[in-house]
Amino acid sequence: MDAVIIVLIILVVLVFIALIKTIQVIPQASAAIVERFGRYTRTLNAGLNIVVPFIDTVRNRIDLREQVVPFPPQPVITQDNLVVNIDTVIYYQVTDARAATYEVASYIQAIEQLTVTTLRNIIGGMDLERTLTSREEINAALRGVLDEATGKWGIRVNRVELKAIEPPTSIQDSMEKQMRADRDKRAAILQAEGVRQSEILQAEGHKQSEILRAEGDAKAAALRAEGEAQAIRTVFESIHAGDPDQKLLSYQYLQMLPKIAEGDANKLWIVPSEIGDALKGLGGALDGFRAPGGGNGPGMSKPSTERPSID
Repeated sequence: MDAVIIVLIILVVLVFIALIKTIQVIPQASAAIVERFGRYTRTLNAGLNIVVPFIDTVRNRIDLREQVVPFPPQPVITQDNLVVNIDTVIYYQVTDARAATYEVASYIQAIEQLTVTTLRNIIGGMDLERTLTSREEINAALRGVLDEATGKWGIRVNRVELKAIEPPTSIQDSMEKQMRADRDKRAAILQAEGVRQSEILQAEGHKQSEILRAEGDAKAAALRAEGEAQAIRTVFESIHAGDPDQKLLSYQYLQMLPKIAEGDANKLWIVPSEIGDALKGLGGALDGFRAPGGGNGPGMSKPSTERPSID
């Protein structure tokens, strides 16, 4: 009786194990390779799948999502014989689970080695300066070679990125000094341009100021001349309207003589020839003011017949 119970228990366990092996649940974006007696039979897709227990074997489960694999820094020699360390990142996706399982032993290792060799070929044809400034070109060339080589492995390389390009320490110091010198040069050029522009603006402002000042002086002189001309014209018209006689003009002439002699510097002054006529006219005018009987009028003295001395 005990033996029967043991057999039944064994049968139940076997059935349970058979059910487990028969029903295979594959997650979304995954695939599984089924082998029958060591030979590829089919690929299980996402969902519930039924296999023959103890005959079919699920060998490998593969993630079909896009994968990101960073590779360690690799020393690469440039065209000008400088060693640089380059970090790379590969974005790939398995498109054929069967090919990824049977066409290559380890597609991750294969992609890494292919990336290193291809990167050395590409960088070997570039100098350091071009290497540092041509990341997009290097990425495109590297992706093209990898995508073509990994297609038969059921792998699609979607993107290749260079994380870092590290030149030797001595080259980094030289580049830093060169960049600092370039920055100083640009700063000096900008400062010189600023000084030059400032001097140009100051010269333009001074020139414009002188032009405006000259125009103002010219207009002021013109206005003064016009005013003086108008004043002379007004005086002339007034004199002409008043119709002065020779006696009044002679009297005004004599009044102007002391003003002509004013000043310490006037050591010598010239009496015009017309002063004699003016004195004659003035003498005639004074005769008209004499009192009857030959006397002089009040407050009037007899004019002297002597000519004034000229110093």
